[in-house]
Amino acid sequence: MREELYDVAIVGGGPVGLTLALALVRSIEEVRVAILDRRDFAVPRDQRASAIAAGVKRVFQSLGLWEALAPAASPILGMKITDSGTGDISRPLFLKFEGDVAPGEPFAHMLPNTATIGALLAALKGKLTFIAPVEIIGYSTDAALARLSLADGRMIAAPLVVASDGGNSALRGMAGISVIAHDYEQSGIVTTIAHELDHEGTAYEHFRPAGPFASLPLQGRRSSLVWTEGREEAARIRQLPLEEVATRIEAVMGSRLGAVTVEEKLQVFPLKLRIAREFVAPRLALIGDAAHVVHPIAGQGLNLGLKDVAALAEVVVEAMRLGLDHGAPDVLERYQRWRRFDTALMAMVTDVMNRLFSNDVAPVRALRDLGLGVVDRLPPLKEAMIARAAGLEQGGPRLLRGHPI
Repeated sequence: MREELYDVAIVGGGPVGLTLALALVRSIEEVRVAILDRRDFAVPRDQRASAIAAGVKRVFQSLGLWEALAPAASPILGMKITDSGTGDISRPLFLKFEGDVAPGEPFAHMLPNTATIGALLAALKGKLTFIAPVEIIGYSTDAALARLSLADGRMIAAPLVVASDGGNSALRGMAGISVIAHDYEQSGIVTTIAHELDHEGTAYEHFRPAGPFASLPLQGRRSSLVWTEGREEAARIRQLPLEEVATRIEAVMGSRLGAVTVEEKLQVFPLKLRIAREFVAPRLALIGDAAHVVHPIAGQGLNLGLKDVAALAEVVVEAMRLGLDHGAPDVLERYQRWRRFDTALMAMVTDVMNRLFSNDVAPVRALRDLGLGVVDRLPPLKEAMIARAAGLEQGGPRLLRGHPI
């Protein structure tokens, strides 16, 4: 069996895996990186978008990618949070965030996934080996290397393999890493809408008994919609004519953005909590959804994955520069220590928020609305919360602080 040797093999060619590849090739000359995926490497056709927090934006800036991304980015200049019960007509405002988290730096930007992946693929062209479409049928390790067996008969070997192959990571399973899991019995409905009124760079989060309903500003009079419903209701909504869906969206939003048009078919995803019990195994590191899947209530999924990239890239690059084994247990353990607390904290926060806000119990609603109102009237607390959500951390990985590795 023919064996191909690389310094790092990354399984999964989404935004997180591609960003790690870029961090490695931009930091180490002549590093041999392979990235494998079961699909061809191509810019996605759908119009989904992701919120990129201010701290995570610095990863792209440090890697020289933000200039290519900026034309497609839409700044989030403010956020307004409302709470309403079943049958409520009004949408009272309980909490709002406005202004920059740092001079000239908005809280976050919305980026279409097409722009993110397109820019990453362009930046990586000719810099590494793309292997796709491919099926991985086996994973093994010895004292010096990890090996991936491919269905086409090839063998990929590297001192370090990185799993970035999603929440149902096959590689995580092959390595025997179990997960802590919880099914929310909810589904996320995702689409893009056009609307009559200008969003003025404002994101809206409407808390409803079925779950949060968020509209996030895109360029022009358009927004990305993330709508949480119970599993059965989401399946029913998916079958409705788009004109009827638009009417429901307007009602949920209290017509804040005027008449709505749904621009593309609805995509529906089951919502589950999944946290890997270990982020590393012998010669293996998990990043992105392979390591953690949290509720989208705070829009932190991709941000957590890119924080993983910043941490893992730093420990790997430092080891390689010193001539050390970059897949050794002590190197990977440093990455795990760096990321586990932040991930566990975000998983806990999103889980508690979803449980607290996804119900219509009057005493609970009164308590949470009081809490939102108190936060809104305490600027230092509100600023601390927004800085945390924006990923502006002290002492974190260099890429998150805007510095090259």
